[in-house]
Amino acid sequence: MVEQIKPRYSVSWINHIAEIPQSEWDALAMPLKTPFLEWEWLHNMESSGSAKAQTGWLPNYLTVWRDRQLIAAAPLYVKGHSYGEFVFDHQWADLANRLGIQYYPKLLGMTPFTPAEGYRFLIAPGEDEDELTEMMVNAIDHFCDRNQISGCNFLYVDPEWKPVMERHGFFNWLHHSYIWKNEGFQSFDDYLKVFNANQRRNIKRERKAVEKEGLQVRTLTGEEISKPLLNQMYNFYSHHCDKFGWWGSKYLTKKFFEQLYSNYRDRVLLVAAYNEQNTHQPMAMSFCIYKGDRLYGRYWGCFQEIDCLHFDACYYTPIEWGIAHGVQVFDPGAGGQHKKRRGFPATPNHSLHRFYHPRLSKILKSYIREVNEIEQQQIEAINLDIPFSQRQPQLQLELENE
Repeated sequence: MVEQIKPRYSVSWINHIAEIPQSEWDALAMPLKTPFLEWEWLHNMESSGSAKAQTGWLPNYLTVWRDRQLIAAAPLYVKGHSYGEFVFDHQWADLANRLGIQYYPKLLGMTPFTPAEGYRFLIAPGEDEDELTEMMVNAIDHFCDRNQISGCNFLYVDPEWKPVMERHGFFNWLHHSYIWKNEGFQSFDDYLKVFNANQRRNIKRERKAVEKEGLQVRTLTGEEISKPLLNQMYNFYSHHCDKFGWWGSKYLTKKFFEQLYSNYRDRVLLVAAYNEQNTHQPMAMSFCIYKGDRLYGRYWGCFQEIDCLHFDACYYTPIEWGIAHGVQVFDPGAGGQHKKRRGFPATPNHSLHRFYHPRLSKILKSYIREVNEIEQQQIEAINLDIPFSQRQPQLQLELENE
């Protein structure tokens, strides 16, 4: 649907990213730090059947055009549930139900199944960001009113974008992720030096445990990644998710991994563990995405339990690879306080919300500050328990500035 906003400008809601020229979309997305708003990644989500109406993710791309040129865009999804978001608003849905308010469907801004910071409106360089943001927020309000949608939610937002949207009436909900930052490390040994002596011994012991199993852990990128390897990565991912049953979060299809070969291999890092008896068929793998100086851990799997292999394939080897390749920030993925012992401090991330039912909006706004204060206290408590040899300067600065 196309709405004429002012002369030369038009707003369109588009249900398939394939209808938007890749070159025009990526002109907006490529300058961003996150890789997860790029056309190929979002298109793969759709075309692989991972994110579609039948799985509860109905794509609705908000686009702004001037003279047939794309100048702003936002990937949005109409959702009938809260799965695959990793921001748990089920208590809000329960509250709405108790009040007799229909919580679903809701409008969601994030990359499906990807709890990684960086979501924001995509706006062309040199354009009036305030004007376009207001135009897009008004379009969202109108869309939600016309379709009886309870609210609009943006998850894992770019921290620089957060105050922009707060000025437009969205309220902030504080969460945390476990994020590694490169404090000027030149080698893996430099990384080890930040820990106390006991934890340095633990990490060395965990890596030696993998060696004692006769395993060699390799990193693979670009042309080193074959189609069979990506197929095998799906098998590992599927097996790992299946172990957790209903809570396994198996959202991606086999086709998603297959399509990475031709469409997105230049962003993929595979960490593969090989047995010395079979140096061609990995027995475990982790799957990461990188862009610029950022590395993102996404999935992992192994067909048998091997002591400490998860830590090596998902944390230590990616950190070692990252240090060698200039990575400054490594987000290893959702969940798991065990990450803090490996040098991943709890780091704030934010979601932004607007509810259109006055009573629900009033109740949630009235207590969100208290929730955020409790979350901040939890972040600080987690970070005081990290086994560093001394308080790291960057971490100390962040805690003082909160």
